[in-house]
Amino acid sequence: MTVIALAGNPNAGKTSLFNVLTGSWEYVGNWPGVTVEKKVGALRTEGANSRLVDLPGLYSLSPLTGDEEAAVRCLLHDPVDAVLNVVDASRLRRSLHLTIQLAETGLPLVVALNMVDVARRRGWRIDAGKLSACLGVPVLPVVARTGEGCPELLARLSAGFRPPAGWRLHYGSVLEDAVRRICESLPAGVPWRDGRSGRWLALQYLEGNRVVRDELDRADASGALKAILRETEARLAAAEPGLAPDRAIRRRREAFIDRIVRECAVTRADVSGVPPAERVDRIVTGKWLGIPIFLLVMGLVFKFTFDWLGGPLSGWLDAILSGPVTDGLARLLAASGASPFIRSLVLDGIVAGVGGVLVFVPQIFVLFAFLTLIEDSGYMARVAVVMDRLAETIGLTGKAFIPFIIGFGCNVPGVMAARTIEQPGQRLVTVLLLPLMSCPARLAVFSLFAGVFFPGREAPVVLSLYVLGIALAIVLAKAFSRFVPGCGPASLIIELPPYHLPQWRTLWRGTWEKGREFIVKAGTYIFGGSVLIWLLGSVNRSGVLVPMEESFLAGIGGLIAPLLEPFGFGTWQAGAALLTGFFAKEAVISTMNIVYGSPDGAGLQAALASAFTPAAAFGFMAFLLLYVPCLATVATIRRETRSAGWTWFAVGYSLALACAAAFAIRLVGGLLPGS
Repeated sequence: MTVIALAGNPNAGKTSLFNVLTGSWEYVGNWPGVTVEKKVGALRTEGANSRLVDLPGLYSLSPLTGDEEAAVRCLLHDPVDAVLNVVDASRLRRSLHLTIQLAETGLPLVVALNMVDVARRRGWRIDAGKLSACLGVPVLPVVARTGEGCPELLARLSAGFRPPAGWRLHYGSVLEDAVRRICESLPAGVPWRDGRSGRWLALQYLEGNRVVRDELDRADASGALKAILRETEARLAAAEPGLAPDRAIRRRREAFIDRIVRECAVTRADVSGVPPAERVDRIVTGKWLGIPIFLLVMGLVFKFTFDWLGGPLSGWLDAILSGPVTDGLARLLAASGASPFIRSLVLDGIVAGVGGVLVFVPQIFVLFAFLTLIEDSGYMARVAVVMDRLAETIGLTGKAFIPFIIGFGCNVPGVMAARTIEQPGQRLVTVLLLPLMSCPARLAVFSLFAGVFFPGREAPVVLSLYVLGIALAIVLAKAFSRFVPGCGPASLIIELPPYHLPQWRTLWRGTWEKGREFIVKAGTYIFGGSVLIWLLGSVNRSGVLVPMEESFLAGIGGLIAPLLEPFGFGTWQAGAALLTGFFAKEAVISTMNIVYGSPDGAGLQAALASAFTPAAAFGFMAFLLLYVPCLATVATIRRETRSAGWTWFAVGYSLALACAAAFAIRLVGGLLPGS
C-alpha cells in the first residue's frame, strides 16, 4: 500500500482537495487549524491501493505549533512513501518555502497548484510547466473547490512516484560544509540517516527544527553535532555579524523563490484599482464597523434559526413525533399485547426522551448551515482580525477567537483547535475559557425555554446567552492572563483566505457532518440515557412503575434541589436534569420530558410554565450555559493540558461562575415589576 502525505499551508485548499481525491466527508473550513488531527482516506481510483494522509496545515517544517510538530513527526516516523504538496497559486511566493523543504526530504513529491482561478482573477498567470522544471517535480494546476484539474491529478497519483530528478538548492560553502559534516556524523539508528534524507535532517538541524534537534541530540552522545553547529554559527557570524544558520538558509531560499517568481513561473497582467476583496475588507474589518457587522450577521443567523426557518420546521417535526408517530406506536404496542412496563418504557422513556431532543434537529441544522456558509465564504477569518483589537486588551490575540468560534459547533474540537496558538500561556487560557461558548446541545435547551417564557423574542434571548458567554470569557481572560505562566503579549499573524461563493456541495457536507454528530448522540447516548432515566424514575425499593415523585430519580434530584434553591429552580426535576446534563447537555431535555411525564412538546412546555418563572427560566439557561462542561469536553481538556490540576480548575471555576450568574439573575428578576 502506498501512503501519500498531503501537506500545505493553512487555507491553501488542502482539506478540500482531500475530500475530492478520497470522497471523504471531512469538513472544509477557512481558518487555520481546522484540521487538528491527521485524516486518512483511500484514493478514488480503481485498482490503486493508496492512502492519503491529511496532515495539519503548516507553513514550515520547522514547527512553531503543535499541529506543525505533529506533521513533522509524521514525516519522520510514519511509513510515508510520497508527498502531495498543495500550493496556493494566488500566494505562490509564500507557499514555495514549504515546497522547498518538502523537496529536500528526498521523498517523491507532486505539487498541486491550487486556486489557479483566484490567481487569474488577481491578474496572475502561472506556467506550471516552467515551475515543474525549476523544482524538478510534477506540477499540476487544479481548482479543488470545483474539481477542475483533479481527475488529471488523481491519474498522476495513481501512476506511481519517482524520486525527485536530482534537484538540490545550494546554500553556500559554509552551510554546505556543515551539512556534509552533519551527514557524516549522524548517529546510527536515527530516522532518515542515509542519502538525500540525511541532507534534509542536517538542514533542519541547522535551521533550528526543535523536533529534529531533540531527537538527534539525544542520539548523539558525543556531542559532535552540537560542536558542528557552534562552529558553523561562528563562521557565519565572522563573515557577517548577526548572521545565524536559520537566517542564512532562509535568505538562500528566498533568493531562489524570487528567481522562480520573476523569471520562470509567473507573469503579471495589468490590473488597475483596488481589488474588490480589499474594498470589502476595509469595511468588514474596519475599526468602527467590524464588530457591529459581526453582531448583525450573528443576529440574522439566530433569526433564521428560531423565527424564520428553524422554529417552524421544529414545530412541524414535533407535530409528527407527538402525533402520528406516538399514536402509531401506542396502537402497535396495544395490538401486540405489550405489558404496561414495555409500553411505559417505549412511550414514556424512549419516545419522550429521544423525541424531545430530535424535535430540535431542524434548528441545529439551520444554525450549522449558516455557520458553514459564513466560514466557507471567507468571512470567519476576518472575525479574528476584528476581535484582535479587543483580544490585545485581555492578553490574547484574535487567533484565540478561532477556537471559540469552533466551540459554537462543539466544545471538543474547539479545545483541540487551540493547538494552533503558539504561546503556551495563551493556549492554556483559551482552553480554560472555551467551555463558556454555547454549543448546539445547549442551544436545544435554550430554544425550548425561550419558546415557553419569551415567545416572539426567542432570537434576542438566545443571542444574549451567547453574548454572555463571550463577555464572561473576555473578562476572565484578563484575569487568567495575570497568573497563567507564559501568557505574554503576542501579535496576530493570520491568513485571510479569498472570498468564495459557497458551493451547495460544500455547504451540505459541512452542515451534515456537524449535524450528524447531534443525531448520532440522540440515537446512542441520549437513547441509552433516556432508558436509564426512565428506569430510575419508575422504580424504587418497593417495585416498578411507581409514582415518579417516589422513585430513585426523585431521591437523587432531591439531594441536589436544596443547592439550587437560591437560584429559583430548587426542584428535584431541575436537579435531576442538570445532573444528567453533565454527561451530555442534550440529556437535560430528555430528562425533563421523562420527569414531567410529557407525551409531546406542548405537554412539556405547559409543565415548565408551571414550574419556572421567567426570571428562574433565564437563570436556569444561564446556569446551563456556564456550569460544569460535558464529560467529553472535560476529558479533552485533560488530554490537551496534560494536567489534572488545570482540568479541575476548569470544572470548579465554571460551576462557581454558573452559581454567581444564576443568583444575580434571580436578584435582578425579583426587583422587576410583576415578579
